[in-house]
Amino acid sequence: MKAVELGWVVLVVLLGLVASGKANVYIVTVEGEPIISYKGGENGFEATAVESDEKLDTASELVTSYASHLEKKHDMLLGMLFEHGSYKKLYSYKHLINGFSVHLSPEQQAETLRRAPGVKSVERDWKVRRLTTHTPQFLGLPTGVWPTGGGCDRAGEDIVIGFVDSGIYPHHPSFSSHHTDPYGPVPKYRGKCEIDPDTKRNFCNGKIIGAQHFAEAAKAAGAFNPAIDFASPLDGDGHGSHTAAIAAGNNGIPVRVNGHEFGKASGMAPRARIAVYKALYRLFGGFVADVVAAIDQAVHDGVDILSLSVGPNSPPTSTKTTFLNPFDATLLEAVKAGVFVAQAAGNGGPFPKTLVSYSPWITSVAAAIDDRRYKNHLTMGNGKILAGIGLSPSTHPNLTYTMVAANDVLWDSSVSKYSPSDCQRPEVLNKKLVEGNILLCGYSFNFVVGTASIKKVSETAKSLGAVGFVLAVENVSPGTKFDPVPVSIPGILITDVSKTMDLIDYYNVSTPRDWTGRVKGFKAIGSIGDGLMPILHKSAPEVALFSARGPNIKDFNFQDADLLKPDILAPGSLIWAAWSLNGTDEPNFVGEGFALISGTSMAAPHIAGIAALLKQKHPRWSPAAIKSALMTTTTKLDRGGRPLQAQQYSETEAMKLVTATPFDYGSGHVNPRAALDPGLIFDAGYEDYLGFLCTTPGIDIHEIRKYTNTPCNTTMGRPSNFNTPSITISHLVGTQTVTRTVTNVAGEETYAITARMHPSIAIETRPSAMTLRPGASRKFSVTLTTRSITGSYCFGSITMKGSRGHKVVIPVVAMGHWR
Repeated sequence: MKAVELGWVVLVVLLGLVASGKANVYIVTVEGEPIISYKGGENGFEATAVESDEKLDTASELVTSYASHLEKKHDMLLGMLFEHGSYKKLYSYKHLINGFSVHLSPEQQAETLRRAPGVKSVERDWKVRRLTTHTPQFLGLPTGVWPTGGGCDRAGEDIVIGFVDSGIYPHHPSFSSHHTDPYGPVPKYRGKCEIDPDTKRNFCNGKIIGAQHFAEAAKAAGAFNPAIDFASPLDGDGHGSHTAAIAAGNNGIPVRVNGHEFGKASGMAPRARIAVYKALYRLFGGFVADVVAAIDQAVHDGVDILSLSVGPNSPPTSTKTTFLNPFDATLLEAVKAGVFVAQAAGNGGPFPKTLVSYSPWITSVAAAIDDRRYKNHLTMGNGKILAGIGLSPSTHPNLTYTMVAANDVLWDSSVSKYSPSDCQRPEVLNKKLVEGNILLCGYSFNFVVGTASIKKVSETAKSLGAVGFVLAVENVSPGTKFDPVPVSIPGILITDVSKTMDLIDYYNVSTPRDWTGRVKGFKAIGSIGDGLMPILHKSAPEVALFSARGPNIKDFNFQDADLLKPDILAPGSLIWAAWSLNGTDEPNFVGEGFALISGTSMAAPHIAGIAALLKQKHPRWSPAAIKSALMTTTTKLDRGGRPLQAQQYSETEAMKLVTATPFDYGSGHVNPRAALDPGLIFDAGYEDYLGFLCTTPGIDIHEIRKYTNTPCNTTMGRPSNFNTPSITISHLVGTQTVTRTVTNVAGEETYAITARMHPSIAIETRPSAMTLRPGASRKFSVTLTTRSITGSYCFGSITMKGSRGHKVVIPVVAMGHWR
């Protein structure tokens, strides 16, 4: 009794000390299941769990009584810990998570909560300062674009985006129709909705208006496993749900992982409809036969836009040209039907000629890093601070903890065959030696191939009673990318090998051993920082290291094409979006409702969603017109006003930044506000695409007819004359003139045309100015002349400045040759 009284005296003194301190709101999660997942077990309360994220019957007695029970437990916990009037509970969370938000003094009261029995996490609430898929804000959509379409509640209204991907998790709040205005029918869309064979429920809900799966080729190949691949549109991977949410997920959906809230997620076009065409699967990817069937069905059904985060692993070997294969030819027909196609450029960067999206009718999207970075640090007992990444809370701010290496806390040295340093198997480590300490683990090749995960390290450390963990990378393979992973306990991944060496040196110096190498005492100490708060950088956007690079190729011999790829740059690094609870594509997010992942797969749906906003405003625009508006209005500068940078490898395989070129970013980084009103467009149609094919050297005209059912009756002289908003001449000998046609989609305006180019190539445009009435089209020519041979590509641009303020810019790429 005496000890209890003393504890309360200490607590009241603490409260008195902080009474004048600044207060914060904290989100607290506690043990016990929320209503949505409570399966029974607590005395007197029957199960309330639902099979999926269906609308809860909140009026039922089962739900109301269990909700009241949870709220009383929250109030009792706070009442036991704190003096009445020293805190204010704001909300009890009972349905989706079990916890509450509370207004407290900055750290002392929060620390008391952290140490209380039954409390899982205590995190400062910063959702009002950070919006999460965050890219809508980064791209200026809420203030500059959505208002033109009626606000976020109408942005993308009645536009249908088709997703050829791994399916969808239809019960996710990002795809819910419960919290939005009712969706009316879309008469132009004729797609169907499959019924889930397990739950017998429809996959569609008004937001999702089509859901089908394609697996016949996968079944025929013996690759399809119905137990994990699901013979339905259900997402067994996670990828499809993620891409659909980026393009068209609902606005303002709270992102909660491990009890931490990472702001709110939103799609680019939050009111657009989603049509799912599942053709990719968990372990084997997909087969072109299934993908083509999915694209074919999507176009038949009447989608407006196709989002494709899928492409070949390498140029097709069965055809002589990259532009003519079943996949690209099907997409040509899709564009002919008026469907805009956004495709991921590929993740083979930063090496040249790594693109997997080649054709002029496709919008090929490269990936950028936006302005948000998550960083963390480990402070060691010798005073050195090692930088790293880790979406984790900090260890106690005023304490340091003993560090123990996994290899030194084994139960038995014979278990070393299990790679104990990976920290994937808690049973091989001695809990008594780990408990209360920081566990040091090694990042092996198992993490690269996916047989080990940071999530599992966190679970191992937690089950052993560690206060946190450090995962150290000892060698890096080229192409390895490290993304921060949310974990529930303090944790950090040290990605810099030299910093790992600093840690190993300190640990070895501080850890005395006997003659056999056995540790006599653990003396190394450290503390882990708070990695939950993002830092906003002015250096954004940058071209991501993994993003595939040009030049574009026209055949399997990797001959350069007279067509610029990628077309455009969009955010594709560390994107928060919906995840499938069944999803296993990223082992660190298994069982989570959201995932933070990177890839050109994330960049393509950004463009698909923004294209939906353009289609909503300009319903009669062709796919080429939408693509042109996106490309001619991009930015080539970062937030600090400097030319865009691209991540690249240095000679030592460390990452460095170099000035980016059109082979990295295409026309530049997307600027949605400017794209809504581009002034001029470079339009093109099916005949133009055929003309491009028929004039590209080396393409067999019989091959063209085979894939297009059309003879080569049209010619444009050279493929570089194709009316795209870029100019590429891979083999410039002497002087060459190309032509372009622009169409005015604004009021009458006079444009001054200027050009700049690397000094080794002369450039001239004619005319130097022109006036266009609304809807009028005019041709202009660009003449390029080789002055000197550099042996590499030269870059430039053509700028058309309008008297009403429009600015149209297209990139120019050429390599000079003597013959």
